Amino acid sequence: MRIAVTGATGNIGTSCLQVLAKDPRVTQLVGIARRAPERSLARADFVELDVSRDSLESVFDTADVVIHLAWDLQPSHDRAALWRNNVDGSARVFETAARSGVQALIYASSIGAYSPGGRERVDESWPRDGISGSSYSLQKAAVERRLDRLEVVHPSLRVVRVRPALIFKREAASGIQRLFLGSLFPAAAFRPGAVPFVPRTLRLQCVHSLDVADAIHQAALRPVQGAFNLTAEPVLDSAALARILNTRTLPVPARGLKTLLAAAWALRIQPSEPGWIDLAFEAPLISAERARRELEWVPRLDTEQTLLELLEGLRAGAGLDTPRLRPRGRAEVEPPGPGHEGPRQSIA
Repeated sequence: MRIAVTGATGNIGTSCLQVLAKDPRVTQLVGIARRAPERSLARADFVELDVSRDSLESVFDTADVVIHLAWDLQPSHDRAALWRNNVDGSARVFETAARSGVQALIYASSIGAYSPGGRERVDESWPRDGISGSSYSLQKAAVERRLDRLEVVHPSLRVVRVRPALIFKREAASGIQRLFLGSLFPAAAFRPGAVPFVPRTLRLQCVHSLDVADAIHQAALRPVQGAFNLTAEPVLDSAALARILNTRTLPVPARGLKTLLAAAWALRIQPSEPGWIDLAFEAPLISAERARRELEWVPRLDTEQTLLELLEGLRAGAGLDTPRLRPRGRAEVEPPGPGHEGPRQSIA
């Protein structure tokens, strides 16, 4: 089996390469990224391409499976660029994969594609209109609609979409810090007791990056299609988060937090758009029963273990030797491509 992976140098991508490289049935593994890593990853061959503008036919023509992970979160102030790179870029991947005759297309969607939910778990049939205040969420929902249309036009293409909760691993810590907090955020802020409080209504679902890669691996090999939620257990409520962080809970309204984040974002003090607050408080809780049943997927780490691993990585400035996940303290210089301003970073 020949597999091509877009976004191969990011959080999920490096885990997918690690998992797929161990399977002898995978005879060819191609990683696609804007910049190849300085050192080889697993046994993947790398091709430097930008899915939003470069031709993909030469890679996809020889692939049996395309796994699309590439996704930009920066520059967060340029929403037109993010739409072009994420939504239009994903459509280019989908359409090229269909024209190239690949057997299966696997897309990393997100819990963020879902409409707001309450305290009950939802399955893959929950509406997918996104969270109105989050540009990330609205883009994920828009890409899913593009994928819906592709399935109608190309019914012979086996399409799988995974919808994970937050995805963490130790080696992604520096990349996550740069994307959401900024590179100057001090490591001391991640020590136990440093966080002043946890909002009382906050709930957290997350999953380890390698566990997401395991699910994608199974989806590539099994004759399945459709959507699969991915999350570890249990759900961490505010009391559990306060215990893990050695802090307290406070009844802080989401609107107040968003106002503070919006001000810091507008002043470019931190890089996260304020819509992440809406996503944190409004996204539904998901059930991963279908993945457990049809993919025989069992996460190796639970939610608390996954979060603790990330926190340890944040304190240590952990990363990988890729442009997306470079350890804290290493400089990155990424020359802008045509029509783009400054460096771009990806969550995938």
